[in-house]
Amino acid sequence: MQEEVDTDKENKEIVKAYRNLLKACKHTLEKGDKKLIRDAFDLSLDAHKHMRRKSGEPYILHPLAVAQICAEEIGLGTTSVVCALIHDTVEDTHITLDVIRLNFGEKVARIIDGLTKIGDVFDQQEKSLQAENFKKMLLTLSDDVRVILIKLADRLHNMRTLDSMSGKSQLKIASETLYVYAPLAHRLGLYAIKTELEDLATKYLEAENYNFVRDRLQETKVQRNRYIKTFIEPILEQLNEQGIKFEIKGRPKSIHSILQKMKKQNIPFDEVYDLFAVRIIIDSAYEDEKADCWKVYSVVTDCYRPNPDRLRDWVSTPKGNGYESLHTTVMGPKGKWVEVQIRSKRMDEIAEKGYAAHWKYKDKDAEPSDTGLEGWLTKVRELLENPDSNALSFLDDFKLNFLSDEIFVFTPKGELRKLPINATILDFAYDIHTELGSKCIGGKVNNKLVPISHSLSNGDQAEIITSPKQVPKDDWLNFAVTTKAKNKIRDYLKQEKMRSSLMGKEVLERKFKQEKIAFNSENLIPLLHYFKLPSVSELYFQISNDTIEKTKLKIGEIFEYFNAKRQEDHQNKSQKKDHKSPSNINKNAVIISDDVDLPYAFAKCCSPIPGDDIFGFVTVGEGVKIHRTNCTNAIGLMSNYGYRIIKAKWAHDVLDSSHAFITNIKVSGIDSVGIVSAITDIISKQLQINMHSITVNSKEGMFEGTIELEVYDTNQLDELMNKIKASSPLIKVSREDLPNAG
Repeated sequence: MQEEVDTDKENKEIVKAYRNLLKACKHTLEKGDKKLIRDAFDLSLDAHKHMRRKSGEPYILHPLAVAQICAEEIGLGTTSVVCALIHDTVEDTHITLDVIRLNFGEKVARIIDGLTKIGDVFDQQEKSLQAENFKKMLLTLSDDVRVILIKLADRLHNMRTLDSMSGKSQLKIASETLYVYAPLAHRLGLYAIKTELEDLATKYLEAENYNFVRDRLQETKVQRNRYIKTFIEPILEQLNEQGIKFEIKGRPKSIHSILQKMKKQNIPFDEVYDLFAVRIIIDSAYEDEKADCWKVYSVVTDCYRPNPDRLRDWVSTPKGNGYESLHTTVMGPKGKWVEVQIRSKRMDEIAEKGYAAHWKYKDKDAEPSDTGLEGWLTKVRELLENPDSNALSFLDDFKLNFLSDEIFVFTPKGELRKLPINATILDFAYDIHTELGSKCIGGKVNNKLVPISHSLSNGDQAEIITSPKQVPKDDWLNFAVTTKAKNKIRDYLKQEKMRSSLMGKEVLERKFKQEKIAFNSENLIPLLHYFKLPSVSELYFQISNDTIEKTKLKIGEIFEYFNAKRQEDHQNKSQKKDHKSPSNINKNAVIISDDVDLPYAFAKCCSPIPGDDIFGFVTVGEGVKIHRTNCTNAIGLMSNYGYRIIKAKWAHDVLDSSHAFITNIKVSGIDSVGIVSAITDIISKQLQINMHSITVNSKEGMFEGTIELEVYDTNQLDELMNKIKASSPLIKVSREDLPNAG
């Protein structure tokens, strides 16, 4: 009987979700659209009828929620809503692509095919699932960008319902989201979705920090609203006097961005002054938007003194993702800096909903043809078409180039070029033409001579200087930033290496002939071991360019040495007793995957200690490395190598034992006599904690240092850090991660 009641309740919930979806689609519905949506819903309902989500709810509620996000939050039309409703059918049920094509046509079938291909690589365990998966997703861009918009809606709903997943899945999905999906939403102009994805990911990756900032924002909400009211009063008065139609909103900064600021600047919550931005949205005709935005800017800066370094004009030159807005930071009441964003209604819609907002002015089935997006997609396709691009370097290049902010640089003729931040003269040269990049020896920036490694700034005018004798060099890869430049340099170096390798092979063949030894792959192995080289082609290359001197290449002697060494190793191995490889001084501290006995070591980058949330990462040849879940390297590892992440937890007895663990803290502040001595006194004398090492640098009246300590757990570390903070308002202290340590 209870089951019937539950079924009835669930059916009501499904009907309610379906009606809400139709309501959200109302403004885009045309003749026949309602029937299409109904058909898609019926197909999905039938296909998923026996399926349930991890939370226990009927599976159909997921596609309904994804369709709702597409319609309501991204502003997509009927085609996308239909695709969202049936997006999992081909991958998870008996429905085939032919059935989709027959019922909904070629366009819908193509988008569903794109969405299905995204999941096709989950059996390739030897590769990074996420990177391969992501590359496949981008390949579908050449068909229809709606594939990615629907995928983002799918990811957003999965993040909103992540509570029902296991801890390991939560970490992996949240890491992927922060690493790729949030920056992708930003790049496509979906500000609201990007912000929510970042905050939801932070909720699982840094639960304690997330809860702390959320609670503090709640506590300060009343005084923040009071401050915003005081701030906008004089602006309201002047705007009304001038007859400008507008609305003003106070927008709180996201939890993720507040935490990022606290970490980056090493400051407590109370010192993050720009907890909110004031947004002024004007109701202007398209042709008057620009002039009206500057009119409002004039009013704001008449009321409050602006910071000239913080003016951002994306009204005259929109961002590559279509974002248009005028930003200024002004000194408000009580000496607080306040960010003010000025934009039109149209600009605000594009800022919130990205490229989808452009489509409302076009035919509902037209492909988006905005030049900024098209240019971006063209570059993405260029990157995908590179045959040597492995998934991980592809993902790094993609993040660096296409998900980063950009700068605008002018050619001598005044042509505008968009490049990623930190792009160099060399990148600029390759952006114009490959030949220009390959022959580049330097440049002129704003009429001053600069080297090819010179980083360009927004608004620079740059000219390239070339030489016919110049060729690409290895070290160019150290300062080239754009994917195009890197690929062209790598292509040239690879071809050169192949030419050189052929010459090296000829030299080696002659040497083998002189020694009367057969020239085959088996006989090349001793040389690879002797010179510690990864491949035969590298051996040929090093012989051709004289890294391995030809005169010292005595094949017979190398063979003798190799055979003697092999014999010695064999004897040593047989004498060794069978023993477990030592994992760490605290070898019983961590339990991995409950009942699996694996050798492990603590990652030096984040030095976990009892009390930290941890996970295991299966390395190649070094057993399992134990990382903190909020380690600086963790997001990249969990996102790129999700299949190598395993559960780990502290052994129960470790939490009550006297095992000491190594960790690092960072201290900084205003330099004064005896400040280092005061810190070390607290550590060694007051708390009697062992210090392994201390490094302190002083510059321009400020000091900064790293201290390596032995502590028992996070409670002891927190006590130590609080005591150091309390000892002087001039000192800041935080836990130190070492990003490049393994």
